[in-house]
Amino acid sequence: MSTIREYIASNAEMVEAALIQALPAQWNVPASLRESMNYSLMAGGKRLRPILVLAAAEALGGSQAAALPVALAIEMVHTYSLIHDDLPAMDDDDYRRGKLTNHKVYGEAMAILAGDALLTHSFYSITQAHKVHGIPAERVLAITEELAAYAGARGMVGGQAADMLGEQGLTKLEELEFIHLHKTSDLIVFSLRAGAHIAGATTGQLAALSEFGNAIGLAFQIQDDILDIIGDETKLGKPVKSDEKQQKVTYPYFIGLEASEMKVKELTEQAKKALLQGGFKNPERLFQLADYLMQRDH
Repeated sequence: MSTIREYIASNAEMVEAALIQALPAQWNVPASLRESMNYSLMAGGKRLRPILVLAAAEALGGSQAAALPVALAIEMVHTYSLIHDDLPAMDDDDYRRGKLTNHKVYGEAMAILAGDALLTHSFYSITQAHKVHGIPAERVLAITEELAAYAGARGMVGGQAADMLGEQGLTKLEELEFIHLHKTSDLIVFSLRAGAHIAGATTGQLAALSEFGNAIGLAFQIQDDILDIIGDETKLGKPVKSDEKQQKVTYPYFIGLEASEMKVKELTEQAKKALLQGGFKNPERLFQLADYLMQRDH
């Protein structure tokens, strides 16, 4: 079996090759809109969410090829959220993954439209799991419904709104956890559940993956908070200590750096215990991904 780093690299490569083709060349899309969409979509990154879609399908013995359109969809949604997060009205960031942010290159109006187009195109991509790969329509419908929920007002967008409304004013750890669970964990949970739906998961398996995803999603965000303090700018592709400069409240702010590092380890163990409850056929990669995310340095 290949190492987890090799697994991530090969799957990220496959996802990126498919992303290039995701917006059909024959579609009559204004050139600057297509360019703006692809600028952020092809800007690199960990490709964590699509890899989780593929790994969850694999854990149940499902088809990676059939899961790929859904993997592309979640990367489009994630990318749209980053484009909009970086806008002056939101986080006002000039750099993302070591490159100028979308609005710094294409202007605010085009950046907004590129984000809108990526979000909308994600639903088109999901339909291809049925149209091209023959996944039963009811499974694809479940994936579509869950994406609308996990990415929308009760999910990622709700988390972003809570973050914006509570900036610098958070007084309880529970408030910060709510933001992290919705802003970050919800798309991770969706990714796992979507890959599992492709493979025909049971209700119990979906529940196990939801618990796994919530735990690794929260651990992932706390690790981000930690890396903002002790990370390497060249690896992160963005300035460190930006949370401190913006007076953002983070996990280390509430419980300290050492306790935050312990919390990441506890959540990772909790995630792995949840995974054991699912009776998965090939869960090895999900276990490895949980450990990898705990130990990552960027």
